[in-house]
Amino acid sequence: MATQLTWIGHGTWSIRTGGHTLLLDPFLDDSPVATEKANRVAADFILVSHGHFDHMSDLVAVARRTGALVIAIAEIAGWAGQKGIKNTHGMNLGGGYDFPFGRVKMTPALHSSTLPDGTPGGNPAGFLLTLEGKHLYFACDTALFSEMRQIGDVGLDFATLPIGDNYTMGPDDALEAVKWLRPKRVVPMHYSTWEVIAQDPHAWATRVRAETEAEPVVLEPGGGLTI
Repeated sequence: MATQLTWIGHGTWSIRTGGHTLLLDPFLDDSPVATEKANRVAADFILVSHGHFDHMSDLVAVARRTGALVIAIAEIAGWAGQKGIKNTHGMNLGGGYDFPFGRVKMTPALHSSTLPDGTPGGNPAGFLLTLEGKHLYFACDTALFSEMRQIGDVGLDFATLPIGDNYTMGPDDALEAVKWLRPKRVVPMHYSTWEVIAQDPHAWATRVRAETEAEPVVLEPGGGLTI
């Protein structure tokens, strides 16, 4: 079966695979670009990369409404439990686990992570998912780091990278990341939500097409693709 990906906007994704719906980094009601709202978005599982508000501000609301299993670094899973979310699965960097929908490996990310209430959020992370025999990498919020070469060694069918600069990699470093990761397809994200991270994704895609073998795909919020 195919896996269907929808970019809800900013760093938020909906992933439908094997009869399950995954929601990655739920930033919905306060997002200026999100195409879904917390009171209606579907989720059987919620993956959270780190504690910043623009990646998990709707975590508690969606988890309470849907009963979805929250998959996150141990500190965020514990924080969610303190908020009354009992259905959680804590992980840590480098660890992997087989869920009903496929395998999740928590990858490093070079960033920071503090929850909106000031609680330390543990290590920031990305996710390497194995779904229906395909390898999908969600870098989430990160700077460029050399271990991306090793992540790419699994043979990535898909990757999504931040290109916004200022808070994460910018276009130049994201292009280098594509060269190291070597994905079949790559989608830019985490850009132009606010002026401080404004970027031209089409200009970046042109560079990716010219300098790598990856197929760049530029989505509008609400747009998707099938892997």
